[in-house]
Amino acid sequence: MGTTDTSTARSERGRSAFTDVMTFEPPADSSPTMTGGLIDFVFAEVWTRTVLSRRDRRFITLSCVADSDVEQPLVDHVYAALNSGDISITEMRETVLHFAVYAGWPKASRFNIIVDMQWERIHRERDLPTPAPEPLLPLVTPSDPEERLVQGTATFKDVNCLPFAPDRDNPYQGAGILNFVFGEMWVRPGLSMRARRLITVACVGFQDAPIPILSHVYAALKSRDISFEEMDELALQFGAYSGLPKAAHLSQVISEQKARVLDEWRAEAGTNSEEQP
Repeated sequence: MGTTDTSTARSERGRSAFTDVMTFEPPADSSPTMTGGLIDFVFAEVWTRTVLSRRDRRFITLSCVADSDVEQPLVDHVYAALNSGDISITEMRETVLHFAVYAGWPKASRFNIIVDMQWERIHRERDLPTPAPEPLLPLVTPSDPEERLVQGTATFKDVNCLPFAPDRDNPYQGAGILNFVFGEMWVRPGLSMRARRLITVACVGFQDAPIPILSHVYAALKSRDISFEEMDELALQFGAYSGLPKAAHLSQVISEQKARVLDEWRAEAGTNSEEQP
């Protein structure tokens, strides 16, 4: 098969994958960005990889496009995730809340508006009434402030795989981190722990803050919620939607945290095995 034939086959694979992932036909745009980048690489080579499921890739992608400040990609990926059934409306709304904590409430406000608009659009296209909003999920944590701080402290340690938690000595740490982020959000029933890990790693990846990216990559690996191979694949999906320079930094952090986790596992198991347990 010649170079032209190979390129054509790749483009056809990319266009087919685009239609499958996005639930609508690819645009008639022959620019290098669209054909060589989005179709021939992102959809032909990234979305078709098997280490992560399509559903996993949606959580990473939604986080990246919600951060991008460009509305149409967010509209398209929210629509596709809901229209395909890969992510339920309850999970999507919980994704918005989780995103708000790690990427900011103003961006999440726009994300939330687009979710509502695309949910209504999907039902309009299907000639169905838009369902009434589902009831808020019940809080599973105590309402007493002191009990919530105790719960948040325990959850912080569990999620971050650490033997300590921050002191509750200021509003950011006490009311924000311990009471809300870990006292409520991480234990809400609307998303799995795995989904929350995927969203969080993507968010800290594009935020450029050194400690959160280190700590959340470490915790996702140490907990085994995301395997070593899956984390590498997360970095690739992230790079497709947040850019390769940021993905290169994320990949470097992943490499460092893999070594740290392996050292800890070996020490815990008393073994010199090179394999991931």
